[in-house]
Amino acid sequence: MKQTLVAWMEDTPGVLNRVTGMFRRRNFNIESLAVGHSETPGISRMTFVVDGDERMVDQAVKQLEKVINIYKVENVSQAPAVMRELVLVRVRAEGATRSEIVQLADIFRGRIVDVAMDSIVVEMTGPESRINSFLDLMRNFGILEMVRTGRVALARGFNSVTREMEVTPGWQNGNGHSKP
Repeated sequence: MKQTLVAWMEDTPGVLNRVTGMFRRRNFNIESLAVGHSETPGISRMTFVVDGDERMVDQAVKQLEKVINIYKVENVSQAPAVMRELVLVRVRAEGATRSEIVQLADIFRGRIVDVAMDSIVVEMTGPESRINSFLDLMRNFGILEMVRTGRVALARGFNSVTREMEVTPGWQNGNGHSKP
């Protein structure tokens, strides 16, 4: 079963390598990984999707919390959360098929971001299922090139507003250890 984890980490060189190394050593396959700055200066937010049962993922969360420079790890798989993905896809678009591709992009709430004589690039953000459905249709026209960001997630509700205080440097993890 796919599980979505979110980790807040110090924005320093080598942290991502330590995290992915921990997954590699435990034979976890990371299906997608997205890392970027968070709302807190000096803290990056990593969202990753792994395939495993709940026991395996709980063990991974506990191991991640022990990694130096990781402030907090949360499994948002079962929690109310907003989950999105971004895709850029270049599709073969010649003659009569061009208008059909534009209409489908519009139906799926995509945007045309580049047009050439023989292709169109569509940008789409949304749930993974909608992106997969759109890509299934685009395969009929011929996908020339594609890139996907992988899943990103934010928990819904009041707790998401208070997270900044929870992940600032000096925060104490569940083991009572203060992290730099």
